[in-house]
Amino acid sequence: MDNDDNVIRELIGKITTLMQHFAEALERRAAEIQATGKDPELASKLVKGADAMRDSGNIYLSWARHFAALSEGTSDAADEEDEADFGT
Repeated sequence: MDNDDNVIRELIGKITTLMQHFAEALERRAAEIQATGKDPELASKLVKGADAMRDSGNIYLSWARHFAALSEGTSDAADEEDEADFGT
């Protein structure tokens, strides 16, 4: 069971990192588009999309940590950290 717990925690860490990198990549692409002056509306949508991905990522990761704690038999699973640090 400990091995499964480690795998679950490792996967949550990977997902957290990937979600952070995804939002950052959207913001970089938005900055590139903005810098070229090609499509300011698209750039704005990408920035908003990065924010939305952070928010939804925080929600899903909160649930993932909750279920990971439950699978480990932690009775205070609801007290797990609520938000991932995706930066702003």
